[in-house]
Amino acid sequence: MGAKKKICVIDGQGGGIGSAIIKKLKERFEERIEVLALGTNAIATAQMLKAKANKGASGSNAIIQTVQKADVIIGPVGIIMPHAMMGEVTLLMAEAVCSAEAKKILLPLTQENLEIVGVSRLPLPQLVDELLDKHLFFL
Repeated sequence: MGAKKKICVIDGQGGGIGSAIIKKLKERFEERIEVLALGTNAIATAQMLKAKANKGASGSNAIIQTVQKADVIIGPVGIIMPHAMMGEVTLLMAEAVCSAEAKKILLPLTQENLEIVGVSRLPLPQLVDELLDKHLFFL
């Protein structure tokens, strides 16, 4: 059997979105995947670790380095927008996520002045279910 897929879940502020994603990932895939919680701050990372991520790290450099080794990157759309999440996403973080070889699965959740046309406004639990059912079926 090959190496476990590395899935980076990135979140900021209170870590609620990342925690919801990690909880469902672990319910579905258990220990067949390695989930890395990457918080833009320590509070977000701590919350994602409570949701049973395998490892966690906080801050710009941790995100920049870790996404380069990921198979999949998951998070809100703000992780590719410099200065999103009340300024927590740095230019270098957004650039690292965008340039990583990993498949990126972004949830259309944002507090920014951004509207994504053609996207339904589903609640977070339904978005996470769709993420698992339609975008991670290959695991």
